[in-house]
Formats: sequence, structure tokens, C-alpha cells
Amino acid sequence: MPIQIYNSLSNKKEEFVPIHDKQVRMYTCGITVYDRSHIGHARSLYVFDVIRRYLKFSGYEVHFVRNITDIDDKIIDRANETKRTSSEVSEEQIRFYYEDLKALGVSPGDVEPKATDNISDMIAHIQGLIDKGFAYPMSSGDVYFDVRAFKDYGKLSGQSIEKMQEAVRIEKNSQKKDPLDFVLWKSSKPGEPMWDSPWGPGRPGWHIECSCMSMKHLHTHTLDIHAGGRDLIFPHHENEIAQSEALTGVPFSKYWIHHGLLTINGQKMSKSTGNFITIEQALSKYTVDEIKMFFLFSHYASNIDFSEEKIVEARKALNKFDVLFYRASGLIKGKNIEPVQAGFVSKYKHEFMQAMDDDFNTPKALAALFNLINDTNTWIDQNADDPNYLGVVYHAVDILENLARNIFGLFMQEKDKELTAELKALLEERQQARELKNFKRSDELRGVLKEKGLAVEDGKNGQTWRWI
Repeated sequence: MPIQIYNSLSNKKEEFVPIHDKQVRMYTCGITVYDRSHIGHARSLYVFDVIRRYLKFSGYEVHFVRNITDIDDKIIDRANETKRTSSEVSEEQIRFYYEDLKALGVSPGDVEPKATDNISDMIAHIQGLIDKGFAYPMSSGDVYFDVRAFKDYGKLSGQSIEKMQEAVRIEKNSQKKDPLDFVLWKSSKPGEPMWDSPWGPGRPGWHIECSCMSMKHLHTHTLDIHAGGRDLIFPHHENEIAQSEALTGVPFSKYWIHHGLLTINGQKMSKSTGNFITIEQALSKYTVDEIKMFFLFSHYASNIDFSEEKIVEARKALNKFDVLFYRASGLIKGKNIEPVQAGFVSKYKHEFMQAMDDDFNTPKALAALFNLINDTNTWIDQNADDPNYLGVVYHAVDILENLARNIFGLFMQEKDKELTAELKALLEERQQARELKNFKRSDELRGVLKEKGLAVEDGKNGQTWRWI
């Protein structure tokens, strides 16, 4: 069946039909680089990486852009706190961001433009809005978008202007025409970074950068997919639509995808309360696959709660993969085996793709993989006399690995690392120790292997291991 996507703009699932045949132009809102990225950012980065991977797997040519906000009030505040320049703060955090991406096994965008490299485009966009009567400069040097001049304002969030006005904070001494009007250009204060403009020295507002950089770097006025967190629907994405469509006169994005939010132990993340985990901290305690498996347990649009108990569940789920991979490796490694298709393998691959076609439903897709694991284990246990025995095992594990790696980005470390002769010998010695019921030696070897980067676990199907 065709891919179905829940479109936040229409509030319903729609068949995915890109504007240009098999080409997909996709944009996601990136991070503001004033501090280390947290696990909420990790979910966003990973979710859209999975969607991007699946679209490619499905035969689409995906052009993927994710921005970097490197000028913002938070960056300026952090620079003042640490007695550094804004560029020093942002450059340091950009370096950390790419370290986090690599550690998570998430691919960078095809282009990841920085706001400060695209100021001239933003100035041209703002001037175009002024010329068309959708924006107005003020004597202060600020420029605002005139919300009431854009008749479709509120179509993404589904709110009327009157309802939005009730929730908006009235700025003191503001000369804006309307409290909902949002800033496109901010006049600079003493000591702040600034760029020259027709309205005086200043810097762009936050919203304008996404409109400019998405259209510029995807070479289109209408994106196929614009993605981000649900918390960005209003005002950020609402404002992007207004300032983009007011200038171009065409829809800004055909599909809008929003992921749910993440809490920790039932509470919103907050540095002031210590309820906050950076990606770096999470990866020092858990494996990247445990974190990814935790994310996969829930549909991307669902709100999720991060807890130690759920990471333990993810670890147990990964162990099912490890057990089968370990068993299969003992049967087929070093042998010249031709893959043989089996009905149960094709069935679960089809179920996996059906689930992913249905708005990227990773929990259902995972269920198909776990069923494939169970039936492959049953095949190993019950069909040793079948002439196609090893061919079916080989094919089943190959499909399982390909789907888990190529779509979900799991087991990437294992893909890139081979066991050394020393590690193989230690695993074999430990296995023998357990068979001889020498549990003291078995535990000693577990510790040795852990120091060398292998986590070893014992289950009803024997010893399994994974990289840590």
C-alpha cells in the first residue's frame, strides 16, 4: 500500500504523494546551539532519521535539510554568563552537536545551514514582506509581521486569532499593531552581534530563518515535508507558514509531521530541578541501541516518558536479537550458504513494511521483527533435518539485520566492529566455564570482557553479548 502520513495541517492521514515524482524535499527544525543537546533532541534527531531512512528504502530520493540556530537570545545570554562571544559559544556547541550525532549513529542533513550564513537572504525576505504589505518597520529598527494581513493565520494550530490573543503576553511599551504580530528583525542592543540592514543594525528573529533556509537549500517554495516537535506548532510553525506564504503566494509545505514530547520520570525536563539528561550523559550510562529501542517502542507522534524501567525493557528486547544472532552465527559462520526464502520470513517482512507505510508505526514494525525472531528460533529448533535448514536461517537473519540496521539504525557498532581473536577466546572460555558450572570463573570473565567493551548476558538460549 502507499505510504500514509498523518498531516498536522489537515489533522488526518493522507497518502504520501511528493510534488515531484520520487523526489522528497524534507526540512526539520534543528537545535539552538547554546547548550548540550538533551534526550528530547535525541528523539527528534532519531525519529526523523528513521523516517528519512524508510523513505529512501521505499525508493524515494530524499533531500534532507536541518538548520542550526547559531544566533539567539539564549546564545547571547550564555555568552554573557561565560564571558565569551556568541560565536565562541555557538561554535563549541556545534562541535558537541556533531559529536552527539555521530555517537547516536544519526546521519547529518544533506545540508545543515547556519542562520548566520544566511542573513542576506532573510533581509531580502523581510523586505519582500514589507513591499507586499505583510510587515512593517518601526522607528526602533524592529520589523514585525502583520498577522491580521494574512487571512490564513492559525490554519496549522487550528486556533482563531481571537483565541490566540487570549493566550498571548502583552508586551509593555510595545508599539506593535497587534499583540500577535511577531518579530522578523530585531534591532541590536549594545554589545550584541549585529548585521547591517535597511532598518538599521540588528539580527533576524527566530521564525524567519527556517522559512528562508528551507526554501533556499531545498530549492523550492513548497516543501514536501516540514517536520519538528509538537511544541513548535504554535507559534513557530504557524509563523513560518504566514511569512512564507505571504511572500510566495503558494503553500509552504504539503505535509507537516510532528513528534510527541518527552518527559523524565513523569516530569517535564528542567535543569533547575535536575530532571534533565543530556545525550552525552545518557550514552555514558546506556548503549545507543538501548536508547533507540526505547524510542521505537512508541509511535513518533506519542508523548513518551523516559525511565530506568523502560531502558531495562529495551535491553531485554535487544537481547532477543542478540540470542538469535548468536545462535545463527554458530550455525552459518564460515559456511558457503545460499539463502532460501521461507513463507514466514516473507510474511513478517511484509508486515514490517505495512506498519511503516502506516504513518511510520515503529511499535507494529518492531512486533513483526520480534515475530520473525520467534519463528526463526522455532525453525532452528525443529527443522535441523530439512535440506534447506541453513539457507532459511541465513535468509531470515539477513532480512532481520537489514531491516533493523537500514531502517532503525540498530546494531551499527556491531556492523563496523569484528571480534578479535582474544575476545573470541575469552567468550569461548567463559562458555566452557558455565558448562562446567564454574560460575566464579564465569563471573570473572564477564568482568574482563566488560572492560574490553563487551556486555555478556546469560539466558535460556545460552550466552549472548553486545558491544558497549
